[in-house]
Amino acid sequence: MSTQRRVVIAGGSGFIGTSLAQQLGSLGMQVSVLSRSAPKTDSPATFVRWDARRTGAWVECLDGADAIVNLAGRSVDCIKTPDHRDQIIRSRVESTRAIGVACRLVPRPPSAWIQMSTAHIYGDPPDERCDETSALGLGLAPDVARAWETEFASSVLPNQRGIVLRTSFVVGRPNPGGAGALNKLALLARLGLGGRVGTGRQGISWIHEHDLGRVIERGVVDDAMQGTYVVSSPAPLSQVEFMRCLRRVAGGLGSMGVAIPSAPWMVRLGATLALRTDPELALYGRYVVPARLMSEGFEFRFGSLDAALAEIFAGR
Repeated sequence: MSTQRRVVIAGGSGFIGTSLAQQLGSLGMQVSVLSRSAPKTDSPATFVRWDARRTGAWVECLDGADAIVNLAGRSVDCIKTPDHRDQIIRSRVESTRAIGVACRLVPRPPSAWIQMSTAHIYGDPPDERCDETSALGLGLAPDVARAWETEFASSVLPNQRGIVLRTSFVVGRPNPGGAGALNKLALLARLGLGGRVGTGRQGISWIHEHDLGRVIERGVVDDAMQGTYVVSSPAPLSQVEFMRCLRRVAGGLGSMGVAIPSAPWMVRLGATLALRTDPELALYGRYVVPARLMSEGFEFRFGSLDAALAEIFAGR
């Protein structure tokens, strides 16, 4: 009798989903990816088309699966126009609701539902180190995260093991699904623009893609894992410290010590006109720590940013 685990990843065609599918596949798990579009290259995962809003033929792939991992949601790396704000929240809430309906339609729903959320739910406290017990923040991102988690709480089955991952900035190597925000920061560092942003004191909490995958792997196989977790390295850094580490490995002018600081007005102008993204992603941040993971004995392979970046940029 086969003991191979079967995992379904919803919204699994992007940077994080592609990395996760490769990692779980390398462990011998059978992986299916729910996505609107087929992967650009060969993948260890089986592609299943869905629209992330309604049930359809894709529902069948949940029957008998060990876990559903929901990563679905529009990227926040954009200018927050009213339309984009609406898409960001609806894409998360509607996909979560659709999975909940699907779980009720199959005879053997996944025993575990691992739900992505964001550490941005704590807002942008400048000095506090937030964990699972900390107060939630105010603003667009915390409101989106609240709505996301509220829909999950309403959609998860009573007998399902529900796990919420309040995940920080994921750093990793570019893959066919994307490059992640680290690639943009590395480009700025190479151009000599990786200096202090604003005060430079804002926190950057981060986690290596491999450690995120290991947390999710644990969620699949460990029947004791349940509830809400902060998923982040135990060593968050200030923006100044983070960029100093990145300049050492990114090459270009940054490696030669060139690090031009950016005033807030410069960031707002450059992010909007050149990078086409939200300047608040650079101007604000938070320090989060994975209190539950640490208390439960999880060991991070990449506990320091220097080690994480050395692995990511090796050979580049």
